[in-house]
Amino acid sequence: MTWYTNADAPWTHVSRRLITARLITLWIWMAPLVIAGLVITALSSEPWFLALTGAGLALGAWFSWIVVRQVTVHAWAEGEEDLLVRRGRMFRSVTVVPYGRMQYVDVKAGPLDRALGLATVQLHTASPGTDASIAGVPAEEAARLRDRLTTRGEARLAGL
Repeated sequence: MTWYTNADAPWTHVSRRLITARLITLWIWMAPLVIAGLVITALSSEPWFLALTGAGLALGAWFSWIVVRQVTVHAWAEGEEDLLVRRGRMFRSVTVVPYGRMQYVDVKAGPLDRALGLATVQLHTASPGTDASIAGVPAEEAARLRDRLTTRGEARLAGL
């Protein structure tokens, strides 16, 4: 990407399994709406309910496309002095978290994440504006990333 680069650190993209996790969550919410529309259409004589069901399916397809686009750009880079987290295609953001400002690092995984072998790495700092999270990290890599970030944070704090 040309909108933000850091020559010192290569970007590591999140796992593509995050697409599956987010699509499952999306369709868990969308499926009851679509099924309800089909049931109402079958029970009533109004054909416009079928149009509402089609609109629900189209909306679900649109959100599915957005999920794929969002996940494929989510990445992180470990620099010498800080961690960079980038996300977003249309509304782009890069969060820079200095290692010396990190207070602690959490690794979280819900049931769906665990089933897919994923975790979320949450970085906490003294300033809420520089907190960052990286969703969709493979579970083994998340543990290693937590350890590396903690070690780097302790090393930077020792220098103060």
